[in-house]
Parts: sequence; C-alpha cells; structure tokens
Amino acid sequence: MDASNGPDIIEEVNLDDENDIVIIPSEECEVMEITDTEDNDLDNADDIVEITPSSEELAEDKKDEGNKYYKQKDYRRALGCYAKAIELYPCAAYYGNRAACYIMLGMYSQALQDARESVKCEPSFAKGHLRMGKCFLAMGDVAAAKSAFDKTKELEPTNTTIDAELRTIDTLNKIDTDLNRAVEVQDYRKALYCSERALDIAVFCRRYKVKKAESLTHLGRYQEAEEIVNDILRSDSTDVDSLLIRGMCLYYQDNIDLAFSHFQQVLRLAPDYAKARETYRKAKQLKTKKEEGNVAFKQGKLQEALAIYTETLAIDPVNKLTNSKVYYNRALVNSKLGNHSQTVDDCSAALKLNDGYIKALLLRAKSYGNLEKHEECVRDYEACMKLEKNANRETRRLLKEAKIALKRSKRKDYYKILGVDKNANDDEIKKAYRKRALVHHPDRHSSATEEERKEHEKNFKDLGEAYTVLSDPKKKARYDRGQDLDDEGHAEFDPQMFNAFFGSGPSPFGGFHFGGGGGFHQSGFNFQF
Repeated sequence: MDASNGPDIIEEVNLDDENDIVIIPSEECEVMEITDTEDNDLDNADDIVEITPSSEELAEDKKDEGNKYYKQKDYRRALGCYAKAIELYPCAAYYGNRAACYIMLGMYSQALQDARESVKCEPSFAKGHLRMGKCFLAMGDVAAAKSAFDKTKELEPTNTTIDAELRTIDTLNKIDTDLNRAVEVQDYRKALYCSERALDIAVFCRRYKVKKAESLTHLGRYQEAEEIVNDILRSDSTDVDSLLIRGMCLYYQDNIDLAFSHFQQVLRLAPDYAKARETYRKAKQLKTKKEEGNVAFKQGKLQEALAIYTETLAIDPVNKLTNSKVYYNRALVNSKLGNHSQTVDDCSAALKLNDGYIKALLLRAKSYGNLEKHEECVRDYEACMKLEKNANRETRRLLKEAKIALKRSKRKDYYKILGVDKNANDDEIKKAYRKRALVHHPDRHSSATEEERKEHEKNFKDLGEAYTVLSDPKKKARYDRGQDLDDEGHAEFDPQMFNAFFGSGPSPFGGFHFGGGGGFHQSGFNFQF
C-alpha cells in the first residue's frame, strides 16, 4: 500500500486468511457401541442432540463475511463483521483485518489502535507492525513509523514493500526540512507547496495541515485556511494552533474584535505561546494607533493625523485589509491639505492591497481631475461604475463631468489662453484680450528671429480664436459643455476684430493696419490666418 496517495485511492490492504480455523475430530475419541437394551429406547430415535458452534467457529464465519465485504470495498459493513469476530474471539488476525479496513477509510487513529492490539496479541505478527508503520507515517510521526517498519523487516526479511516505505520516510524528511526553511524566511508560497507535498504522504498529520493553513493565511486565502482549521477544531476544540490561525484570518479580514477573542482564548489555554502573544500585541497596537489617527482627523489636526497614519502603516505590513483603510485615511488627509499627488499615491497603495476599494477609486479619480490627468480620472470613474452593482447617480454625474473635462483637455483652453478664470465676465474677457493681443501682435516683433515671429503669430491667432468663442454667449455655452465648435465653424478668428478694439487708423506699432482681405500686411509681409 502506498499511503502517500491518501485514503480515497489507497492501495488495498491485504487481509489475513491464513488463520482459518478448521475443526478436526480427535483420533482418541472412543467409539461407543449401541446395544439393544431396555435403557436404549430406539423408538425415540427422532430425538436430535443439537451441537452449538463454538465462539471460534462463529468468529471465523464473521471474519469470512467481513473479507467478502472488504473485497467488494464495502468497508463499513466489513468493519461490523470484524468487530463481531473480535467480540467473539479476539486475536491478531481479526484486529489486523479491522486495522486494514480503518486504513482504507482514512481512520488512522482507530487503525493504529487495532494494529497495536494485534501485536499485543501476537508480538511476531508482522502485518500488525507494518500497519502500525503506515498509520504512524500517515500521522506524520516519522520516528515511530521507521521503528515499526524496521521491526517488520526484522520479522519478514524478504518483504520488499518495506524498502519503499523507508524511502518514503526519507522523502518526507527532506520535504519537512524545506518546509521549515521556507517558513523561516517567510516564503509562504514555497511553504504551501511543501506542506501540500508532505500531506500527500502524511495524509492525517495535524502539523502539516496547520502549516498549510498558516501559509494560506499569509497568502490572503482566508476561506481555505479557515476550512482546514475548522476541520481540526471539530475534533479538538482546544487546538491552540488552529485557534490562532482562525483568529489571524479574522484579524487580516479586519474583524478585529472577534479576532481578539480568539487570541485571548489561545493565551488562556497556552499562556507561553510566543507567536500568539506577538500577534495579539500587534493587533492591539494597530487598532489603537488607527483610532488615534481617526480622532486627530475628526478634530481637524491634519498634520498630526498624517503622522499617526504613517506610524500605523509600519506596525503590521502583513495586514493588507486594515492597511488599505489606513492608506485611504491618509489619502483623505493629503486631499484636504491639497497634496493631490500624494493623495493619488496613497489611493494607489490602498487599491494595491484591496483592488475592490471603491472609496479609494473615487478619491483617486477626484485627485487625478485636480491634477488635470483627465484620462486617468475617467478610467477610475469607469472602474467604479463596474464595481458598483447599482451605480449611484453621483458616480454617473462625476463620470460624465470627467469625460467632458477629458474632451476639453484635448482642445485649446481658451480661458488659459486669455489668462482668465472660467467664471470671468464679458468685461474681464475683453480686457484680457486687449492686453494680450497687444503683446503678441506680429508688428511688434518684426525684428525678432523667424522662430520667435512664428511663435507670436501663433499666440496672436489663438487669442483671436479664444475671444471669438468666449465673447459670444452661445458659443461660450457650447464650449463650456464640451460640445464641438468645429461643426459650425465657430472657432475661426476674424482679423477685423483687432480693428474693433484699436480702430482702423494707423497701427499702434507703425504702418500696420488691417484691410478687408482677411489678413494683415506690412512692407510686403503677408500673414494669413
């Protein structure tokens, strides 16, 4: 049998049929001659003397019945038969057969108990020692397994299966070494791999199950970890390792109060459990520090809150969910302080730890908008829409506004060109145009380099376009809504506009004037808009 494959696909354990009991009449039995006397009334020949089968015979019948069920893989019914056989006549073979049945059902504790009884009945019973070794190996007790296999080898030197079992022990020892090293360096992916390989061999080993659950916990796979330890706790509700891991799962899922009750229960059962004390200490410190930051934030002590949240993040980097909330809280502080780049960084850190954190997405989107990173802003609002099962009206509104801002960002910012606020009135717009148009008028830069003249010409044209749109209420309204203006040709600059401000007389810069041809001319220089 290869115990490494687990109880469901385990190789069938051979039964012990060699101890069948056969009842043979004794040769010394005296033959009685029947005589025809008055004391022997032949008329009563119908009277039959019933012979009751012995306990040994009944036990053998039950054993045979159990073997039949065993071969049919009906192990539960086979167990009942072997139990009856043992009750009638306890012996090594019957205990051994029931141990084999328990092994096939993966019930190694019961199998070990029967295997021990079998060798107690008959110390030289090799199969009993072999089954003890298999049970010890399945339970992860390597030293006891090797001792049992060595004893089997001593009793049956020609048994070739023992060498394979001993090689399996060597394999398990190597896996165990690799597992301990991985845990020591906190390589939990490697630790998970090693614990799973170990459980392929030591299928009933509580220690390897705990190691696997612990690795899963550190990898954030809390549900799988809880399933393992809950199974252990159903058998032993005081298993401190399993209680600690379940508490850690609750702690890492930000269920702090319930986690505390688990840590406290562990420490009541095992006051000197160092790992439990350290985990409980970190959990309490993390909760306390986070609450201090929240108090400072609510009191408006933003710089103090910023410092406290930063300290909080250093307490337990493994607690991803709680730390994601702390990052978000620090992002809120940075947002209120106007530190938009730091707000984006903190929100990104929160989302790295919890990619479904909608609050962090919304705040980052807002900060991207403040930084005029409109494509990133739209992307985050769209991600929020996907995460929210029923996207609320506010998120839809913010997304719409972000898309308009993105559209605006891809065309000229007329407000920026004129240097006015978006709420500027008509007089402010006119004043801004008058001032800047004089600065960039081409005649003013006739002696500049070719490159400089082209730059001023471009700026002068942009100023005209900006004023054309923003001085017209309808065009301005369309522009503010993010609608295209090119459809109606509204953004074209009219050169006569300059004359409207400065008159059609002599140029303020000497010799320059606008004509009716849609351009401006000076000494043969012709610039077309």
